[in-house]
Amino acid sequence: MSNTPMAANPLTRAVLEIDEYVSGLGWDQPARLFALVDTARLRAEQPSLADRLGLDDASEHSGLTPIEQEEIPTGKPLDEFLATIAWPDAVAGCALTVERLMLPPSAEAQVPQNLDEAALTKWVAEHAERQEVRMTVAVLRDGTRDSALRLREKDSPTEVLTGSGLVPGLAEALSATFEE
Repeated sequence: MSNTPMAANPLTRAVLEIDEYVSGLGWDQPARLFALVDTARLRAEQPSLADRLGLDDASEHSGLTPIEQEEIPTGKPLDEFLATIAWPDAVAGCALTVERLMLPPSAEAQVPQNLDEAALTKWVAEHAERQEVRMTVAVLRDGTRDSALRLREKDSPTEVLTGSGLVPGLAEALSATFEE
């Protein structure tokens, strides 16, 4: 699609496409959920939707098309929300973008003991070495996964880190949405 670099596989391309789309919306965005559908299948089974999405016959035949889902409820913890999702067979995978604060590994030793979740969140938010990060994590039904991480302070398409094992907990939660 627009400036997304050509990646080695369709899932990585989809992750980078979603990262590019969300980065165009700016920071401080809510979490966003996407269904990933096989582009060729979408074009064959839903030609009018494919036309609305701009997927012409020249579009890649082995790719995945991300389709943004309804807004994620803000009052519900993300893990509880993901536990309520069931995808139809036409969905090959799913992806989620979420912004979080993270600390470098060197800060782990500084974490005060016995903090509840609210106190820990406040402590991280006030830590001098905190970094804002946007994570885009995608999984396919067969367990294949990929991720993209973008730091706010290095907000550039050339600074996006990709890899299959970057956010394993979130990838597991997304994979569970395909379990029966």
